[in-house]
Amino acid sequence: MTKRLPCPPAPGPLEAYAVRFDDLFGTPAQRRGFREYLAGLLLPRDRNKTLTCLAGVEPVAGAQHAAVQRLQFFLSESTWSQEAVNARRLELLLADPATAPHPGGVLVVDDSGDRKDGTATAHVGKQYLGSVGKIDRGVVTVTTCWADERIYYPVHACPYTPAHHFPRGKNDAGFRTKLQIAADLAARAKAAGLVFRAVAADCAYGDQDSFRSDLHTAGLPFVMALKPRHGTWAYGPDAHTPVDAARLLTWQDAEHPGGWSRIERTFREGHTATWWAAEARLGWWGPDGNVRLVVATADRPPCRRRRPGTWPPTSPARAPLASPNRPTHPPTWPRSCGPTDCGTGSSRATSRSRTNSAGPTSRSAPIPPSDAIRPS
Repeated sequence: MTKRLPCPPAPGPLEAYAVRFDDLFGTPAQRRGFREYLAGLLLPRDRNKTLTCLAGVEPVAGAQHAAVQRLQFFLSESTWSQEAVNARRLELLLADPATAPHPGGVLVVDDSGDRKDGTATAHVGKQYLGSVGKIDRGVVTVTTCWADERIYYPVHACPYTPAHHFPRGKNDAGFRTKLQIAADLAARAKAAGLVFRAVAADCAYGDQDSFRSDLHTAGLPFVMALKPRHGTWAYGPDAHTPVDAARLLTWQDAEHPGGWSRIERTFREGHTATWWAAEARLGWWGPDGNVRLVVATADRPPCRRRRPGTWPPTSPARAPLASPNRPTHPPTWPRSCGPTDCGTGSSRATSRSRTNSAGPTSRSAPIPPSDAIRPS
């Protein structure tokens, strides 16, 4: 066997990490490009998303620099397998006790978009980009990330290809939606040996019944955000949205919370906050069903003021009427979540309200005056 030619080492302890990938690269140029790419990502620079910044040269003017051209060839033309490199990275993470996944972590599903002009770039199209908060031309990548209270790291990433790149558009056999990509990445994470308590995602994914169904079919527990007005089928007098379900819960005051439970949240920077959470019923979702719904709020829990004698029989006592100067704040951002075991699909919903300098605010509509009792 031909002796492997050495390449310039990476700075500091990075070389000990980079050498574990050497067998995946066939030439010294590839091994050198890998080390320069890693160094460019980790060094403290203003930006690390352009080749000039990765190479440490002046933007625009240094585009023809030899270091920039080497990175350009390594990332776009060189023949090495990104899937093999990522699989080796995951192997190292799983083998290290400091980063090994455990059942208390979660797998976070999300997507990120970057602007990109023109039409020649692969996967580019006019679509919603979360980085700019609007529809624009760019590239969107669906990602999975494992996280717990201490650490987090990316697991898999797959670019979303808009329908116009395919001959038959959305009817083409090769076209996949972001929801299908996300469900596939979650299944791949499980197959790679990662363990986690649940798959977590925001309401862009949680509001989609097909995505939750795919996770349930794959035996993956999930925690999904729901929009506060996410509607579901229910009988006429029952709640039809998570906001309606939260308003049906009883609340008197902090000493008599009714169906609500006090939760002390500890944030990463160290401060704590008191939240209130409760299990609600919405359609087929409930504490005794396959899908659970949990609502939570950082403000005083809301409750619908009802006429005397109309409180649910499960309520221990009727909450007193609110004063005219004490508004009732409905919850926002419910979350739906998945099962604690693979055979069922439990669901939890979390609802959050915001507070600004003008006082508590909410993204949900206030209770109409006709639904409340005006004090005499």
